Amino acid sequence: MLPIYDYLFLSFALLLIGAVGALTRRNIIVKLFSIELILNGAAINLAAFARTFADAGGQTFTLFMIAVIAAEIFVALAIVAAVFRRWQIPSPSSAEWPTERQAEQDFPAQ
Repeated sequence: MLPIYDYLFLSFALLLIGAVGALTRRNIIVKLFSIELILNGAAINLAAFARTFADAGGQTFTLFMIAVIAAEIFVALAIVAAVFRRWQIPSPSSAEWPTERQAEQDFPAQ
C-alpha cells in the first residue's frame, strides 16, 4: 500500500501540468484538456484522502467528477466537429493528395 504522499505528489503534478497548459495555451481544445488534468488531480486527491480516512464520501464525489470529466470530453469533441463542419475541412482520409509530379511543379528542386 502506497503512502498518501505519493498520491498527493501525483495529484499536485497533474494540477501543475494542467494549470500551466490552461494558462499558456491559446487553443480551446488544449485548454479543455488542461482543465481535465486539473480535475483528474483533484479526483486523485479526493480518492486518496477517502481511502486514508476510510470515508466513502470522497470516493462517491470522485465518481461524479469522473462523469463531469467525461462530459467535458464530449463537449471538446463537439467543438471539433462543429469547427470541421463550419469551415468544411475535409478529413485526411478523403483528401486528394497531390501526386509527385504536381508537388514538383509547385515546389521545384534547386
